[in-house]
Amino acid sequence: MPYLTVGRDAGNIDIYYEDHGVGNPVVLIHGFPLSSRSWERQIPPLIESGHRVIVYDRRGFGRSSQTIAGYNYDVFAEDLRKIIKHLDLKRPSLVGFSMGAGEVARYISRYGSQNVARAVFISGVPPYLAQSPENPAGLPDEVRKQIENTIRQDRLTFLTGFFETMYNADVLLGSRLTEEELRYSWNIGSMASPSGTLQCVGTWWTDFRGCVTRIDVPTLIIHGDADRTIPLEGSSRLLQKAIRGSRLAIIQGAPHGLLTTHADKVNPLLVDFLR
Repeated sequence: MPYLTVGRDAGNIDIYYEDHGVGNPVVLIHGFPLSSRSWERQIPPLIESGHRVIVYDRRGFGRSSQTIAGYNYDVFAEDLRKIIKHLDLKRPSLVGFSMGAGEVARYISRYGSQNVARAVFISGVPPYLAQSPENPAGLPDEVRKQIENTIRQDRLTFLTGFFETMYNADVLLGSRLTEEELRYSWNIGSMASPSGTLQCVGTWWTDFRGCVTRIDVPTLIIHGDADRTIPLEGSSRLLQKAIRGSRLAIIQGAPHGLLTTHADKVNPLLVDFLR
């Protein structure tokens, strides 16, 4: 299994990655508190349509090193830069889901768009999730404090409720979601770094407004209109206005975890845009 050492703390900080297929490179960046496994429904159609697909596990998650510190978007973007450089990727397209969309915004802001072909934001946290008079549909800071307290008290029980909400299990279980898929996500999340799980919650409120205005590559934004985790009106709707020429595709009835529940809708959008 391939790993890239991106730094050191008590030992090497290793990022797990996979590199599949040939063609135009696409980097898929997962959300919280999952891993690259969450892209398994997107990888085959992208490879079949002629892409080289790279996925990796964010530090603290999946099979990557579980560090105590470094859970902020400057570090995440630097890890992404090291992967792109290590694999010698020429003009990759960057696709971020949920928290992973923040890596896309921060990477382009810090390192420029000259080596990026396209950008895709799926159910993403940018541009600025905090509730304010300018963004009444955003999330209040009390939500962050409540989530953090719940994780401190009982992380595993928190994950149960989080994934039920992420997939709108009360509506979609038995139709677009199986018990096994719900359990699979819980199993992945349960093995993530407890410290990283807690610290990453605060990053959702990162202000990307200065980052997204610098994005000048073709951009696709995908969001479900039934997202209970990251509200459409407080995130992607504003992002589409902030990125000149971007396209917003709204998937009817889709929850936050639409990579699983609505892969039949997401995948054609990805393949068509990245082609």
